[in-house]
Amino acid sequence: QVQLVESGGGFVQAGGSLRLSCAASGGTFSSYAMGWFRQPPGKEREFVSTISRGGSTQYYGDSVKGRFTISRDNAKNTVFLQMNSLKPEDTAVYYCAARRSMVGSVYSHEYNYWGQGTQVTVSS
Repeated sequence: QVQLVESGGGFVQAGGSLRLSCAASGGTFSSYAMGWFRQPPGKEREFVSTISRGGSTQYYGDSVKGRFTISRDNAKNTVFLQMNSLKPEDTAVYYCAARRSMVGSVYSHEYNYWGQGTQVTVSS
């Protein structure tokens, strides 16, 4: 059983930056591809980014491409999401997820474990 705990969310003005972290425990972190999803207020959960278990492959949703960067530190069992040039439409609860696979997925149902989420609010 893998436990995931997100941190780093908060309140930021448009154009600002935040760095989210997701710490994993209870499993072999390097065995999992990791993903970030978000759920804006009143909307469904949507894909943000994913990274392969070795960290060599990353993939981004169109709405965050060029602004967000995903990375991981397997020695520290942590995945990160660096978010730059934030927009009000980035406001959401951000979730990290682990998939027992070499590569991630854009589909939330293909992930095995989820964190509780961290709120990101971007003001205009």
